[in-house]
Amino acid sequence: MSEQEGQRPAKANEAQPAARPASEARQGRAKFRALEARHMPHDFSISLDAYRRGGTDAFLGKTPAHAARQPMRGFEPQYANIVDYIIRITHQIWEEKDIGYIYDTYSHDCMVWGELGLAAGRDLVVQHVIEQSNAFPDMRILADEVIWAGDDEVGFHTSHRSQIIGTNTGYSAHGAPTGKRIQFLCMANCVTRDNEIFYEHVAYDTCFLVKQLGFDPLETARRAGEALGDNVLPADFLSSEPGRTIGQSKPALVPIPDRIGDNPEEFVRAAAQTIWNRRNFAAVDKVYHPGIVSEVTGGRVFHGTGQLRSFMLSLMAMFPDALYSVDDLYWMGNAGEGFLVAQRWSMLGSHRGHGRYGAPTGREVSLWGITHWVVENGHVTKEWTTFNEFGALTQILR
Repeated sequence: MSEQEGQRPAKANEAQPAARPASEARQGRAKFRALEARHMPHDFSISLDAYRRGGTDAFLGKTPAHAARQPMRGFEPQYANIVDYIIRITHQIWEEKDIGYIYDTYSHDCMVWGELGLAAGRDLVVQHVIEQSNAFPDMRILADEVIWAGDDEVGFHTSHRSQIIGTNTGYSAHGAPTGKRIQFLCMANCVTRDNEIFYEHVAYDTCFLVKQLGFDPLETARRAGEALGDNVLPADFLSSEPGRTIGQSKPALVPIPDRIGDNPEEFVRAAAQTIWNRRNFAAVDKVYHPGIVSEVTGGRVFHGTGQLRSFMLSLMAMFPDALYSVDDLYWMGNAGEGFLVAQRWSMLGSHRGHGRYGAPTGREVSLWGITHWVVENGHVTKEWTTFNEFGALTQILR
């Protein structure tokens, strides 16, 4: 992910300047720089599996005795490591309903990117959690994985994959209470320093949520898009810099390495460029294991490279000029044990083809998402992807 150069976000007990407007926050992204390879953990000694030994629930109220400790300068002393921090603040805020703990764990001027755009400022985070907690009072957020990198100097970068479950007994942005049980995938990338999250991207599987509530995702998105009007995601939503740009004679040819070694970055970026920007869908067989299991937004689960390739083609058919950019990348692991890779990506394209989103509208659409990979022996063996499908529909159907 990225580091904010210059000054760190102010701590909760320090004097706080006024929150920056959204335009200034967008400009601030230019001050962020990527992590370096030296910031990636080379083993899994600090991981969710190590943390939840004996059961996650047993340790939510305290630091497990076996937890590996790492320097956590500026953090509250009860947190042994960054995974401990992410799991426990999530539980305290969402499940214990200590929503005010957001004031201690988010900076006043935090930037939180969601399905429909940027929420600038901590108060909007508080508002969102209150609204969701009202709609789903029994909500639980069950951690599947936390991929992390960084340190207490440049900031901890975390990608938290979870399953959200609950019962809709209160009003939500989508309608009146339905009493329906829901379960959907959520992925959140955060940058944290001095006990405060100051930069976050959250990708909910909103379309699947809406469907489980009994509503039509397309009609619900149409209403949301009409309500947003000109506030629908702008073209510079994420200011991505795709490797393939309009006007080039052809996209760059980046060979996919046969051997990954202890740094998977070249493999990940070459795979993205080859499959998405070179339109070489035959390369799916080189990147993915034949038995790949891929869970994707919309509650979709694909088994094998054939099903996954068909999904990729269906997406590209709707946005035939789409440009793909790897905006954020970090990982854990090594060549011997394999890797856990977190990738945040974006695509910019025009809705020019037929597909599940309806007849072509020609509208320019910004898509973005978060993908987790398990990489073993040079192939992706498991994949999870959540992207702003509902947000894309609001851009298309308004």
